[in-house]
Amino acid sequence: MLEPPLNPLKPPVDAAVLVGVVMRPQPSVLLTLRTAHLSTHSGQIAFPGGRFDEGDADAVAAALRESQEEVGLASSHVEVLGQLPLYLTGTGFKVTPVVALIDPAMRLTANPHEVAQVFEVPLAHVMNPANHCRHAVEWSGVRREWFSMPYEDADQKRFIWGVTAGILRNLYCFLSTDPAQAGSSAES
Repeated sequence: MLEPPLNPLKPPVDAAVLVGVVMRPQPSVLLTLRTAHLSTHSGQIAFPGGRFDEGDADAVAAALRESQEEVGLASSHVEVLGQLPLYLTGTGFKVTPVVALIDPAMRLTANPHEVAQVFEVPLAHVMNPANHCRHAVEWSGVRREWFSMPYEDADQKRFIWGVTAGILRNLYCFLSTDPAQAGSSAES
């Protein structure tokens, strides 16, 4: 997935996220609400994940390490299935979405510096195209488009958007009966 970069002169930063499906009787997707004080993407809903560290062998290693650091997810509770196509963001990240199954017996502890909340959204909700809202805006002479997937649980309304919604849209497209749509949900 590619979108026009905000700074085309700066090379994108490698990052990986864990698209974790918690294997409950009704499967769900593990998400976080980032803390409000972070310098990038503060207060947004995101997958556990982040930049590659020097010691990360690959995207899987980066996604698992970041998941451990952000939400305390032990890799022993994770079964990696594969990767979705790269998602290049306008903010300068080249994100590898790592798709995995998560044992519901996992124990999570949010890192209070990075994560305000850890929560789950039913997989059925994010896989229902009726919940995929497309948005567009003209910004600095460039048309930018993105998806959102609003979700209301017992606690609050949640607005899943941008890269997170785009990656979930790609997951939907790859799992749907119309694989030709896969990769068509760029945040631009």
